[in-house]
Amino acid sequence: MVILNNWKLIVLLCLTLGLAPFFPEPHIYGKLKWILGGAIGMQFMDWFDVLLHGFPFILLGRLLFSKFFKTRNKF
Repeated sequence: MVILNNWKLIVLLCLTLGLAPFFPEPHIYGKLKWILGGAIGMQFMDWFDVLLHGFPFILLGRLLFSKFFKTRNKF
C-alpha cells in the first residue's frame, strides 16, 4: 500500500497515463466531454478507457482527501 500513497508516483501517473495521448486534446478530457454530452454511442471499451485514464486522478483525489481530512488517532 506504500506505493499507492507515493505523491510523486501518483502525480507522474496523472501527467502521463491520465492525460495520454496529449494531442489533439487529452484523452480523458475528450471522454469526459462525451459523457457530459449524454454518452450517446459509448460502448464498453469507451467506459473502460474512462476508468483506465481516470484512475490516477481518483488516486490523487484520495490522497488529497486523506491529507486535508486526516483524523488523528487519540491513543
